Amino acid sequence: MRYYIIAGEASGDLHGSNLIKAIKANDSNAVIQCWGGDLMQSQGATLVKHYKDLAFMGFVEVIQNLGTILKNISFCKKDILAFKPDVLIFIDYPGFNMRIAKWAKKIGIPTHYYISPQIWAWKENRIKAIKRDVDYMYVILPFEKDFYQNKHNFPVSFVGHPLIDAIDNYKLSYHDDFLKQNHLDSRPIIALLPGSRKQEISKLLEQMLLVVDDYPQYQFIIAGAPGQTIEFYQQFIGDKDIKVVFNQTYALLNLAYAALVTSGTATLETALFKVPQVVLYKGNEISFQIAKRIITLKFISLVNLIMDKELVVELIQKDCNPTRIKKELNKLLDPSYRSILIEQYDQLIARLGGSGASEVTAREIIDNIQTKNK
Repeated sequence: MRYYIIAGEASGDLHGSNLIKAIKANDSNAVIQCWGGDLMQSQGATLVKHYKDLAFMGFVEVIQNLGTILKNISFCKKDILAFKPDVLIFIDYPGFNMRIAKWAKKIGIPTHYYISPQIWAWKENRIKAIKRDVDYMYVILPFEKDFYQNKHNFPVSFVGHPLIDAIDNYKLSYHDDFLKQNHLDSRPIIALLPGSRKQEISKLLEQMLLVVDDYPQYQFIIAGAPGQTIEFYQQFIGDKDIKVVFNQTYALLNLAYAALVTSGTATLETALFKVPQVVLYKGNEISFQIAKRIITLKFISLVNLIMDKELVVELIQKDCNPTRIKKELNKLLDPSYRSILIEQYDQLIARLGGSGASEVTAREIIDNIQTKNK
């Protein structure tokens, strides 16, 4: 069968690549075209657009790039028509994907959504569009099934969280040469994960680096985002002795003693590696003030949302400053605090369910298409 998959961010590229691998394992005749990144391409999909050309963060940034976004939507529709897929698979990225889903539904292309838009966080009225335009929804967070089925009477499949598979697969293939390969010394590592988009990296990395000189007994390593260059990071690093590693975030987390992490998927990845963390967020002030009035969630990190309590500390906007960062980082380095946090990470992992999310999703997609075609 012919599959057209659309992912618009680094996390979508990761989950999309594992889904593609599972689809190919269950459909030897699969032909796959995608919007995503290097990981999806490495699994044999034909890459149409890279996510680094698609990701715009915040209300103001979206408005500034509206012309580009509309051109991408128009191009995407033409490319889908030329490819003639048996199914469209959307991975998160709702602002773009829901527009394509509405169009695709009208012309009869089956629409499958893997990794739900976070309408439980904001824009809950999108449920109307989802019910109208999405044929099948596969969710990855335990509370999402209840949200869709009990609150909105929309059946969905809870498939487990794909990060568990991604991290398990990494650990199986891990080779202990990270320190040597990156010319690192024997000091414990504090990982810096400032995000994937230029806007968030610019704001967050600057704050992270202000505390580095207070911890000479540790080495700080930056997880470089795919699509960014070493020159981009160097403007913030200056003459500090800090390394940037690209395409090695899991290797970094596997060895890290603690981490400073921007809000998003990286918070959950860090927790699954059982690394004590502080979660940071600092964005455009106008975008933040708008979001604060729309989003009703108690937390910004997936870790805290899944556990429904503040398991990891979140420093947002004005609280995201060197004084607060240093205070919370000191806690992470305290053995008693660390042990309590890591025990609670075990509870988080149990709540996410078992492994096999990509395999379950691939089989359900294929079964649903075949059932519909009978």
